[in-house]
Amino acid sequence: MSGYLDWIPPKIASKLFRCLRNTPHVRKRLDEKYDKILGELRTKTRPYKNSHTTYSSIPEIGRDRNDILKEMEQIGAAETSQWKDGFVSGAVYHGDDEHIEFLNKVYAVHSQSNPLHPDVWPSSTKYEAEIVAMTAEMLGAKGTSKDTGADEEICGVVSSGGTESILLAMKAYRDRARAARGIRKPEMIVPSTAHAAFDKAAQYFNIKIIRVPVDHRFRADVDETRRAITKNTIVIVGSAPSFPHGIIDPIEQLSELARQRSIGFHTDACLGGFVLPWARKLGYDIPPFDFALPGVTSISADTHKYGYAPKGTSVVLYRGSDLRRYQYFKVADWPGGLYFSPTLAGSRPGALSAACWASMVAVGQHGYMQAVQRIIQTASAIKKEIERMPDLHVLGEPLWVIAFGSETLDVYRVMDCMTAKHWSLNGLHKPACLHLCVTLRHTQPGAPERFIHDLKEAVEYVKANPQTEGGMAPVYGMAATLPVRSVIEDLLERYIDLLYEV
Repeated sequence: MSGYLDWIPPKIASKLFRCLRNTPHVRKRLDEKYDKILGELRTKTRPYKNSHTTYSSIPEIGRDRNDILKEMEQIGAAETSQWKDGFVSGAVYHGDDEHIEFLNKVYAVHSQSNPLHPDVWPSSTKYEAEIVAMTAEMLGAKGTSKDTGADEEICGVVSSGGTESILLAMKAYRDRARAARGIRKPEMIVPSTAHAAFDKAAQYFNIKIIRVPVDHRFRADVDETRRAITKNTIVIVGSAPSFPHGIIDPIEQLSELARQRSIGFHTDACLGGFVLPWARKLGYDIPPFDFALPGVTSISADTHKYGYAPKGTSVVLYRGSDLRRYQYFKVADWPGGLYFSPTLAGSRPGALSAACWASMVAVGQHGYMQAVQRIIQTASAIKKEIERMPDLHVLGEPLWVIAFGSETLDVYRVMDCMTAKHWSLNGLHKPACLHLCVTLRHTQPGAPERFIHDLKEAVEYVKANPQTEGGMAPVYGMAATLPVRSVIEDLLERYIDLLYEV
C-alpha cells in the first residue's frame, strides 16, 4: 500500500484509504499481509499451547491445588530468566530475589483488602495516604510557591498505573474547565513525544489533542507551544523524561507559559519521578520539573517503575485539593446507597498499595540514591559504547533511557537480531530507532558488556544480510513508512484479538 499512497498528503491519503479499504482487491491484499504477520505472531504468543492444559470452560471437577501450583511454577520459571538476566528493556525495574520475596509476603498479608471499603480495611487508607505524602515530598511539595494565591496543598491519589494517573489528571482538567470557565470544546497541548496515554485520555474524555513538535534535541518546542494555546486550552503537558528518547522537556518554560495564562500544566514523570529527584541529590544536572515550579499543577509518577513496587500502582499529584476533587466519582441518589471512588476503578487490590508502601519504606532515600547511581553509571557506559559504533547514533542526551538509530541500516532488523539473542527492546517511530530503558537488572556484572557484544554482532549481521525476512521488522517498517495510520491500527486490532484466542 505504501507504494500507492506515499506521495499523497497524509490527511488526503487517510480519506482515500477509507474509501479503498473495503474494495475486494485492496481488502484481499491487506488480509493476506495481516494473515502472514499474525501467523508468525500467533506461535510466539502461544508457547504453552501444546505443553500445558488449555481451558475453554470451567473444569467439572476442580484440579488439585498442588498440581495447579506446580504447573504455574513451571510457567513462571520459563518466563523468569529473560528479565532476571537483564535482557529486557524496562518492564522489571528491581527484580532482586530478596526484594521480590519481601513484597510477596506483604501481598499475602493483605491479599483480601480492598480500598473501596475503608471501614473494613483502614490499613489501605494509611498506606495510600502515606504513599501520596512521601511521593509529594520527594517531588517538591515542601517550599512550594504561593505566587498563584491558590490552595497550595500538594495532594493526590494512588492509581493502577501511569496510564490511569494521566487519564485521571486529564479528566480533572476537563471537568474543572467546564465548571469554572464554561469550556465545552477542551484542548490539551502535548509534545509529539508525549506518552500514548494522553491520546487515550483525549479519546476517552473527548478532549482535542494538539501536538507540538520537538526540536533537534527532542525537547518540546516552547515557541510552537505558545502559538498552539487557544481559549479552549485546558492543560499543557511536558515529559520528565519522554518515554521514547528519555529526554526531559523544558518544563520550566512550558509551565510558566501555562501559569501566565491560568492554564493547568501536567508533568508526566511516570518514568522519571523516582529517578530525577535522587539524581539531582547525587549532583547530576537535572532541570527543574516538579512542584518547585509554580506553574506545575499536577504530576504523574509511577511507583511500580523505579519506586520498585509490584506492578499495579502509580501516583497522581495535584497542586490543591480543589483540582483533585474534579477526578472523583460520587453518586448520592443511587438505590444501592452512597457510592464514591477516587479513581476509575471501584474495587481495587489493597495488597498492591500495601506492597507499594512497604517497598518505599524498605528501600529508603539511601537505597533509591544507590540504585539511581548504579543505573546512570551503567547507562553512561552503554551510551558511550553505542556512540563508538559507526553505524549507530544516540538520539539526544539521555540519562538512562537510551534511544539509538541508524543512517545506514534498517534498525528494526537490528531489533529482530537482538530478539533472536533473547533481548527485548522497544521499537520506536519518527524517527526509526530502538531504545533500552536501563534498570537495576542491567547493572549486574557482565550485563552491559553482553548487551554491547550482542548489539555489535546484530549490526554486523544486518550489514551482511540486509534483506532478512520475518520478525517484527516488516510491521515496524510498515508503520514507519505508511502515511495511513488505520492500516496499522487494523493490524493492532487483530493482534489484540489474537491475545484472547484460546
